[in-house]
Amino acid sequence: MLFRIDPAPLQIALDQANASLASARLNIAQLRVNYTTAQAKLAAAQQALVIQQRTQGRNTDLASKGIATAASADSALLALQQAQSAVDLDQQGVSGALAALGGDQNVKTDDTPSVKAALAAVDAATRNLSKTTVVAPAAGIVSAIASLNVGQFVATGSTVASLVSSDDTWVEANFKETQLGALKDGQPADVAVDAYPGATLHGTIDGIGAATGSQFSLIPAQNATGNWVKVVQRVPVRIKVTANPGMPLRTGMSATVTVDTGKSRLDAMH
Repeated sequence: MLFRIDPAPLQIALDQANASLASARLNIAQLRVNYTTAQAKLAAAQQALVIQQRTQGRNTDLASKGIATAASADSALLALQQAQSAVDLDQQGVSGALAALGGDQNVKTDDTPSVKAALAAVDAATRNLSKTTVVAPAAGIVSAIASLNVGQFVATGSTVASLVSSDDTWVEANFKETQLGALKDGQPADVAVDAYPGATLHGTIDGIGAATGSQFSLIPAQNATGNWVKVVQRVPVRIKVTANPGMPLRTGMSATVTVDTGKSRLDAMH
């Protein structure tokens, strides 16, 4: 562990996300109840419409025989129209309740869009809370922590410390571009470090850079055709070194690297 971030604000955010998730699930449960209620109202309205249709049929028959008055026939017709309107409105209510469920009354609660969004918010809040304990990604030495103090507010993305890994030791050698044809991964190399005169570390080529060192400069040189002086470029080559506890390497040290290509030894590079 390197340091801890105050978890209180992130814990509150997680609690709020969980509350929103519970509210979203409760809302889906309420939508299911609304759908069931709308279906029941529609069924009742349909039954009432059937009764009014029968009543209207009887009134029409009696009116044709001169037994029922025209007023009673008109009242029955009005009641029939009202029953039909009620059925239409209740049908719209069922459709609206079903649409609120995404068109599927049997959809799982956690598969609805609102609950999915709430679940995603919970996952994000849980992830943020889990990162309040900052641990080193690898074994090594922590440096440049003078500006890191208890209670300090740290903005997202800002650098608060540097970690120099001790698990993987390597040296970067800049060979001439004219020498690359003889270099291959896995070739043995000897490394002489200025800090340890007379001692030699052994390693192998672990990778060859994809571009020359000048291409990574702030303003890369454009050696196009024209009036320019041809300069042999340097390409970074990574040498994986077998760690020696008696000769620990530090970032930025100077070293001389010699690679055995099996045919001839290349010039030593600094």
